[in-house]
Amino acid sequence: MLFKTFSAAVFGIDAYLVEVEVDVGPGHPGDFNVVGLPDVAVKESRERTKSALRNCGFDFPSQQAVTVNLAPADIRKEGSAFDLPMALGLLGCQGTFFGKILDSHVFLGELSLDGTVRSVRGALSAALAARERGIKNVVVPVANAREAAVVDGIQVFAIKSLPHAVDLMNAPESFQPLAVNTSQMLAEASQYSVDLRDVRGQMAAKRALEVSCAGSHNILLIGPPGAGKTMLAKRIPTILPPMSLDEAIETTRIHSIAGLLDDSRGLVGTRPFRSPHHTISDAGLIGGGAVPRPGEVSLGHNGVLFLDELPEFQRNVLEVMRQPLEDGAVTIARAALSVSFPSRFMLAAAMNPCPCGFFGDPTRECHCSPVQIQRYVSKISGPLLDRIDIHIEVPAVKYKELRGNGDIESSADVRERVLRARQIQSERFRGEKSLYANAQMPPKLIRKHCSISADGEKLLETAIARLGLSARAHDRILKVARTIADLEAAPSIEPKHLSEAIQYRTLDRTYWA
Repeated sequence: MLFKTFSAAVFGIDAYLVEVEVDVGPGHPGDFNVVGLPDVAVKESRERTKSALRNCGFDFPSQQAVTVNLAPADIRKEGSAFDLPMALGLLGCQGTFFGKILDSHVFLGELSLDGTVRSVRGALSAALAARERGIKNVVVPVANAREAAVVDGIQVFAIKSLPHAVDLMNAPESFQPLAVNTSQMLAEASQYSVDLRDVRGQMAAKRALEVSCAGSHNILLIGPPGAGKTMLAKRIPTILPPMSLDEAIETTRIHSIAGLLDDSRGLVGTRPFRSPHHTISDAGLIGGGAVPRPGEVSLGHNGVLFLDELPEFQRNVLEVMRQPLEDGAVTIARAALSVSFPSRFMLAAAMNPCPCGFFGDPTRECHCSPVQIQRYVSKISGPLLDRIDIHIEVPAVKYKELRGNGDIESSADVRERVLRARQIQSERFRGEKSLYANAQMPPKLIRKHCSISADGEKLLETAIARLGLSARAHDRILKVARTIADLEAAPSIEPKHLSEAIQYRTLDRTYWA
């Protein structure tokens, strides 16, 4: 007898529906074959399914041959989400569902040996795929229910065990789909545990962070150990604009596929902040594997990727970031497939000014020679450094600032100014595809929106000649100056805006020569 159900498999961050065909018939007793390019985890479903059926009191057709086909058969299937539809298909072949056809449902779930249904990766993507195919019912483990229920136009049923799923199919009228309020979920998930008010002093660095967030500019913090570089970087998401629902869903899909989603929330509502260790490999940063998984640059999508101790990262690891920094996406090519992951993030990096960390510190003596300093900074390539719009010095905090009780701006105060600047940019780039901030302006738009006066021309020409800046650095200065003007709601770039933007390039490579 043949019985069919539906499941889903993940490809990149997208999912596609898989038809699970289960046939029980004559053949060698005990044979259980799974075909359709299954990986090891899918092949192991046979043993989990057998034990789950028996331990839940259901019969397994041990005197007949079982064949399971996962269609389309020319695409590799991976993961344990096919356990539940395979088990239901076997029960369907034995008449458990009274002749019902389960083609109006998509089933996802890993079975434990006692029949409990465990969470799987990519439930949100699977729910989106079901909606695209016109299937309105999605059956998922309880742990995945909230993320799947975010999708409008479908009904999500949360199940705890295999018998629970059987009851749902036999008496669907006694079950209610899970309903969630996405606006409330987003509001609950968008609370940060840190605030810019926690940082004492560092007014220049805070200003640089504000400019950085207002125009989505990459930023490099340079200062001695203990100056507060990491503390500042961790508070960058708190002054970025709140996530929209579309951004939250897109970010949640990536985290779900990576297995990092908080089951209790079901939605990523805060800007991601990823801080990989400097020993990370290029595959860990960009993504990869036999079955490609998203790397740190994709996990930081719509948020911040923070690289502490930047010169300590291997040079080849840093160089692979150049594509996602420019394109906002990562493409991982294999012989049999090519997968793209979104990676539109704001890069924040931190480093010491020299190997010992105290070059330029008024209270601690630096023992590094100019050659050692040059060699240390040269670990960061010129092309990568050019892609970082803002370089800011973060000096050690003075005692009076550390212990002061003066009024300190909160993240909410700074965010209001950032939002106003972003609204100006939104109006400016209306009609431009995939453009939402000044940092993304191509040369054509830089010439259009970043015109400067004669005094500004002289100032910029002098700065480029003295600092030996590249053409890309020239464009970065204009973009940052445009953002500074937006923070003041100024219609044009004035010399004072240019002057501040130029200050954020004084730590370019030629500064150390």
